[in-house]
Amino acid sequence: MSTARWCVLIPCLDEERAIRGVVESALALGAPVIVVDDGSTDRTPEIVAALPVTLLRHPERCGKGEALRTGFREALKRGYDAVVTMDGDGQHSAADVPRLVAAAQRYPEHIVIGARLLDRERQPKSRRRANAVADWGISWACARPIADTQSGQRYYPRAALELVDLPAEGFVFEAAILIAATRARGLGVVSVPIASRYAGGLRSSHFRPIRDVTRITAYTIGQVIRYGDVWASYRRSRAAAPLCADPRPA
Repeated sequence: MSTARWCVLIPCLDEERAIRGVVESALALGAPVIVVDDGSTDRTPEIVAALPVTLLRHPERCGKGEALRTGFREALKRGYDAVVTMDGDGQHSAADVPRLVAAAQRYPEHIVIGARLLDRERQPKSRRRANAVADWGISWACARPIADTQSGQRYYPRAALELVDLPAEGFVFEAAILIAATRARGLGVVSVPIASRYAGGLRSSHFRPIRDVTRITAYTIGQVIRYGDVWASYRRSRAAAPLCADPRPA
């Protein structure tokens, strides 16, 4: 595995059904875990508080972007070199984390995305269409192809964490990080294929395809214009998205 000092960050909101299993699976990796509760009104914070993790709480719902921002600041304060993010609803498997970390070791100064490319038929059609639109636009803004720009399972190196103060909220924050990391910091992005997990028992997603894709699209268009070279950026974004050739742990 990478020699970088990393932790797992889990933002969550009303995840009492899944959060214990998600956190315990992350703890089994032997890595420190930070959980940011975004104003849950169920038993989520009570469940997490009983586990050996760092729990940070928002008094009210602030959105996923602010939850990630809170976690990034805590990770930077504690001196971590990188963060691996996982959603709290059980969609992501901690078993995939070593593969992301191994890919980060082979590709320094890259964000590594756990791209839901396996069993894609499990994805609801509305989500699949929304993700395709977001991939197209964000790849254009980043001037490079990126697979599964909406995946919340990612390895962020410190240079990406330092973009914590980007003015973007909600699900737009994750798009903003990708764009600023590639354009302003010169980081690369590589994806590790993971399974699409939409089995029964997961709560309905907080992601709203029409509303959130509209917000992401508006932000992305602004960034395309900001960075210029619109046609050249579009052509570069049309190449095949880079995947980690050997995603097994080192």
